Amino acid sequence: MKNLFIAIFLVAFSITATAQDKMTKSTTATTVVLEQTLGEFTQKELTLKEGTYVFQVSNNNAAPEVGLVLIEAGKDGADSKNHIADAYVSQMVKHGKTESSKEVTLTKGTYQYFCPFNKTPQYTLTVE
Repeated sequence: MKNLFIAIFLVAFSITATAQDKMTKSTTATTVVLEQTLGEFTQKELTLKEGTYVFQVSNNNAAPEVGLVLIEAGKDGADSKNHIADAYVSQMVKHGKTESSKEVTLTKGTYQYFCPFNKTPQYTLTVE
């Protein structure tokens, strides 16, 4: 019986530690708020520090659905294998809605962000 109580305690402790670890990880990301209007992002350039980010994209009557593509500068944005997939929003952003990406860890360098559905230019994101 004593072994059963120890086993239950260890399982409960393990579940609690895992949940706390996930909560800690999700609170370390900084949210980058982006807004799209017709044919453009309102944020034309971003400068961030190395770290973990969540991109939050709002559709302000830009197109029926918009999204976000993030690539390293100099790579072909038309080729999806160059996209940083975790930066994609969780689902297409409809008129008047906001969606978020997964957590994305960025290191020093230059990146480009754009929306292929709203046909925005490629904007510069610099990580210092």
